[in-house]
Amino acid sequence: MKVVTLASGSKGNSTYIETINSKVLVDIGITLKQIEEKLKEIEVCPKDIDAILITHEHSDHIKGVGSFAKKYGTKIYAHNYLWQVLEQKLDDKSLNEQIVFFNDDFIISDLTVSSFEVPHDATYCVGYCFFNDGKKISIATDLGHTNPRIIDKLKNSTLVILEANHDEELLKQNPKYPLYLKNRILSSRGHLSNLSAAQAILELVNFNVKQIVLAHLSEENNAPEMAYNTIKDFLKSHGVEEGKHIFIDVATQHKIGNIFYLK
Repeated sequence: MKVVTLASGSKGNSTYIETINSKVLVDIGITLKQIEEKLKEIEVCPKDIDAILITHEHSDHIKGVGSFAKKYGTKIYAHNYLWQVLEQKLDDKSLNEQIVFFNDDFIISDLTVSSFEVPHDATYCVGYCFFNDGKKISIATDLGHTNPRIIDKLKNSTLVILEANHDEELLKQNPKYPLYLKNRILSSRGHLSNLSAAQAILELVNFNVKQIVLAHLSEENNAPEMAYNTIKDFLKSHGVEEGKHIFIDVATQHKIGNIFYLK
């Protein structure tokens, strides 16, 4: 399996996953032109994408979905609870194949997909687990908190893409953010902080997870170095050494992330 974050942050998100027989995108929260350029950069032809899987309806996750699907005839997968609002948001009745899934696992060629609900202030927000050839990739972003059910879904993953959206004190002190927005982000249905991500990672270390990619970082209330160091120091204080017991990478908004080949 191959996985790479093409964009990650409040201005747009998209992740590419590839197996021998499957090429899928999780969300397209950037423009059609941007996603085409990023796919070209990793030498993937847009028309070869088999599916777009949607996490939820916020614009930083679906901005380019309608135009991409219309141009390339790509199948769009989304949970049943999302489709009514998605059709309104995408505002394009000419979309070709709209695939509805519920809570059961489903298959895209040689890729088995399992979705799970995460707490976020959207109509319905999901994370995903992807299984192929004994490997497991999990994605959990846009969630205000974790819980035992979510940790259970993420355990035994070969790689986890996990939100580390903000530093709480930086957010609280940010004069650009009104109080209602700060409260939204900090709520149990908002976004995961660096410290909350660290606490989740500490749990996942005990469940055979060795590789984490920190994702959906706020450019206003976080920084890659801040997220990495906060989490590394927290883990170290609990006897877990980054680079030995767990490996941590950081996805960013404007650059394609490191490409992971899971063998």
